[in-house]
Amino acid sequence: MTGTGSVPNVLQARGLTKHYGHVVAMDGCDFDLRPGEILAVIGDNGAGKSTLIKSLTGAVVPDSGTLSLDGEQVQFRSPLDARRAGIETVYQELGVAPALDISQNLYLGREQRRKGLLGTVFRQLDKRAMRHGSAQHMADLGIRIQSIGQKAETLSGGQRQAVAVARVAAWATRVVVMDEPTAALGVRETNQVLDLIVRVRERGLPVVLISHNMPNVFQVADRVHIHRLGRRIALVDPRSTSMEEAVALMTGARSPEPADTPDPLPAPSTGPAATPSTKGTQ
Repeated sequence: MTGTGSVPNVLQARGLTKHYGHVVAMDGCDFDLRPGEILAVIGDNGAGKSTLIKSLTGAVVPDSGTLSLDGEQVQFRSPLDARRAGIETVYQELGVAPALDISQNLYLGREQRRKGLLGTVFRQLDKRAMRHGSAQHMADLGIRIQSIGQKAETLSGGQRQAVAVARVAAWATRVVVMDEPTAALGVRETNQVLDLIVRVRERGLPVVLISHNMPNVFQVADRVHIHRLGRRIALVDPRSTSMEEAVALMTGARSPEPADTPDPLPAPSTGPAATPSTKGTQ
């Protein structure tokens, strides 16, 4: 599947619709994510961006439309389908288990068992291997913590979010989605998380960043998807579009112009949706 010019899209949606009774949450929505980019998704409250993101990550099944991952048409029926396809998500609500330590949080749902009979018969966990792997994941992202054995409840909000980011970076193979990752953080911790987002991108993983914080968006995003009334109305370059112009498009104070609207892109091939890819299966 190709994007604008000759750049292929990692994740692409065409004509997504979703109705909740008489309420139209998505109305022919398109989406394009290129390799190695940070794509910000912005929109006013009620614009439908949450429904879009949930559709991309398997939490919502669209009524119609197509979704393609690396050029292959897919259909996610659950978040587990998306995770098996290599899409990992950091949610707004600091997504860690407070009573578990850092390594347990990183391997939550993916616990490693000890080799031999101890693992296969007695189902004992290989805690040493998980702690070593967790320390390596944290070091790769430049995250400094006092001890890998610290419980999450002893960490600051920024440190907890850093653990959540490290977890998705460790397991994602295709796409990382971050839903308002700095909403509950102070200025210093927000900057730390933004640095982490850039590091994730530098490791080769494209990032979808949903945020209401326009300075944050314009600080790290390569492109900005502007969502209004259930669909994408513009896809802009933050280097050539100001925050004021983006907000005007988002709120309807300014109508999209040809320069704000992406060129029509090829639709995914027709036919029955493919089963979710098994690449990156945990």
